[in-house]
Amino acid sequence: MFQKQSLSERDICTKFITPALIAAGWDIQKQVREEWSFTDGRIIVRGQKYTRGKQKRADYVLFYKSTLLAVMEVKENNHSLGAGMQQAKEYADILDVHFVYSTNGDAFLEFDKTQEEGEVEKELSLENFPSPEELWQRYAAFKNLDKKQQEIVKEENHKDETDLAPRYYQQIAINRTIEAVARGDKRILLVMATGTGKTYTAFQIIWRLWKAKTVKRVLYLADRNILVDQTKTGDFRPFGSDIMTKIQNREVDKSYQIYFALYQGLTGTDEEKNVFKQFSPDFFDLVVVDECHRGSAHEESAWREVLSYFDSAVHLGMTATPKETKETSNITYFGEPVYTYSLRQGIEDGFLAPYKVVRIGLNVDEGYRPERGKVDRYGNEVEDRIYNTKDFDRTLVIDQRTKVAARKISEYLKLTNRMAKTIVFCVDTEHAERMRQALVNENSDMLKQYPNYVVRITGDDEVGKKELYNFSSVVEKQPVIATTSKLLTTGVDTKMVKVIALEAGIQSMTEFKQIIGRGTRLREDDGKVYFTIMDFRKVTNLFADPDFDGDPVVIYEPGEDDPIVPPNPEGGEGEDLSEGKPIPGEPGDGEDEDPDGNGPGGDPPIKPKKYFINDVAVTVVNERVQYYGADGKLITESLKDYSRNKLLLEYASLDDFLQKWQATDRKEAIINELAEKGVLFEELQQEIGQDLDAFDLIAHIAFDQPPLTRKERAEEVKKRNYFEKYGAGAREVLQTLLDKYADEGISSIETTAVLNVKPLNLLGTPTELVKRFGKKADFERAVQELELELYRTA
Repeated sequence: MFQKQSLSERDICTKFITPALIAAGWDIQKQVREEWSFTDGRIIVRGQKYTRGKQKRADYVLFYKSTLLAVMEVKENNHSLGAGMQQAKEYADILDVHFVYSTNGDAFLEFDKTQEEGEVEKELSLENFPSPEELWQRYAAFKNLDKKQQEIVKEENHKDETDLAPRYYQQIAINRTIEAVARGDKRILLVMATGTGKTYTAFQIIWRLWKAKTVKRVLYLADRNILVDQTKTGDFRPFGSDIMTKIQNREVDKSYQIYFALYQGLTGTDEEKNVFKQFSPDFFDLVVVDECHRGSAHEESAWREVLSYFDSAVHLGMTATPKETKETSNITYFGEPVYTYSLRQGIEDGFLAPYKVVRIGLNVDEGYRPERGKVDRYGNEVEDRIYNTKDFDRTLVIDQRTKVAARKISEYLKLTNRMAKTIVFCVDTEHAERMRQALVNENSDMLKQYPNYVVRITGDDEVGKKELYNFSSVVEKQPVIATTSKLLTTGVDTKMVKVIALEAGIQSMTEFKQIIGRGTRLREDDGKVYFTIMDFRKVTNLFADPDFDGDPVVIYEPGEDDPIVPPNPEGGEGEDLSEGKPIPGEPGDGEDEDPDGNGPGGDPPIKPKKYFINDVAVTVVNERVQYYGADGKLITESLKDYSRNKLLLEYASLDDFLQKWQATDRKEAIINELAEKGVLFEELQQEIGQDLDAFDLIAHIAFDQPPLTRKERAEEVKKRNYFEKYGAGAREVLQTLLDKYADEGISSIETTAVLNVKPLNLLGTPTELVKRFGKKADFERAVQELELELYRTA
């Protein structure tokens, strides 16, 4: 007979909690998820390597159909009944769950978030856990859902043969939207960061409403062909071709149920071109507005005309960046978002790629004033005034500046990965073409094997637009570098982009977030886990704006002679995809501008559109490294001071740190935990000493202890003749481990995997090496004792 207090947490679940749930009527296969890791763990970038932070994992999550109802944390029996409640409440807030439970196997402690007064926490016996129907009715009452509305909400998600399920935030977005439709809301806004699956979320919403017969006909609106095509052939494929159609060539077939369309394809200046009026105003039950920040809520937008015509339908707006200006307001039109999943949260959860920032300041960027009477290369006298980054390539072109930017981008790729997909955002199409030429010249060695290594992809370039699919492809190797102005700012699914170069002055936070979104998609299996922003225009100053919500890993400003790669630590003018037509409601029409600076008919204007200067020297200036903290604000103090403050939040004293260090079997766990909280060990090594390990960095920075190098610590161990108690074979292994520690640090020797790599694998197989100590446990004990010896001087 077992003692309950000696059981593990898993034993408590198996022997007491799961049986109690089954007895209450819960279907373990369909309604219960055990040990559900609902986040992937933040990606922590360390130089060119990375690790994953800790996942958020709930012991039990209970579902009713597709609605998350309850979360439960289980503790061992030697803990109190409510020991897991705080953790469970934290998870409940994230998961949008209203019933929260903590247990140690003796009973349940319930916290009911639907109650605002009275007994909100109460104890329940194992036999009295509420049934699925009881919890659902309590939930429905809280949400004010009548029986008809409940039937709509009960409709389940689509499931395919892969059994793919929505991520937790997608499920929240789906459920909140469907509940809003069930209640009769007509204007609904969802805000989800780029790369978090807005289209898949929209599919699940439409699927459930369509299956529930709440909506019969749906219009899905986008502003670019590629967005429509990706949606129709991708996430929406389960509907089948007999259900879905794309409105094109201004032809309408009213026999379908799901319609995809471009705004531009539905509207026109002539009344007969307003194709949408071939439908009756009540034809559609639901209109989904993809990327709705791009003008659909503008009172005078042609897009708004479509929405106004189908006024009786539910309008669902989806965007990563709701636009709020004097002219355009998504929130005024749609109302407050029913759910927001931000870039910051996506990075924190490990669903989006974090990023580094390399800032490059050039000598002319602070201001260039031409000498009196200066003429450009076409003989035009340059207006006498001060020009800066807002003017460059818009009204004044300095050829050498373009070449330096191209050289720096190419340097970065040459030092990291020549095949890393790269987008260079330029001021307009003429600038994008000059940048393409400069990048071709910097990478001429790649052109023989990869003729399309560098391309321009802009709305007026049919050849370049044909390369958009290849550039977006995970499989296709070329193009590698794409120069553009606005074509790639939004919507296009560029999964493998690893470098974003900003060579256009972007003032709009909406556009800035969209550009950042080009790189945030994760492709861990394909080697895409973070990306780099190269900023030539001080655009990343927008990180300091309170409206920005995602902090970069590191901001690096190299000097003229510094390497372009960070120290190895652990509104441009616009174009549209649809045949170069300007996007209604969007400022800027750069694609229609005359790139040569001539007026209509080729007559030279009195003042040229751009001055072109080719005799100004341009150099890189500035030498500064800056970091962003966990709060998304620029760290103004030194890295050392910032790290000290972080460490002192973790360790009250030197003794506290020493005790925790010695008590932790794997020191890598401490390093990873601190890295998650913003302590940048590899960057600190760059600043303080590459040959110090994490222990000495912490003791030195936080508690002013004199540091020892790894080699010095290893020599101290050797002087004490510590190895004499072992046989010759075991001594050889430990000596080799000690040398490996001196070269690489403590993390390199903490697991038996070290026996598979040089120089240990030259001494024998892992099994042979372990046998020199006896059993595996004897080897692991010897390594732990070696670690104790290494830090004995502390």
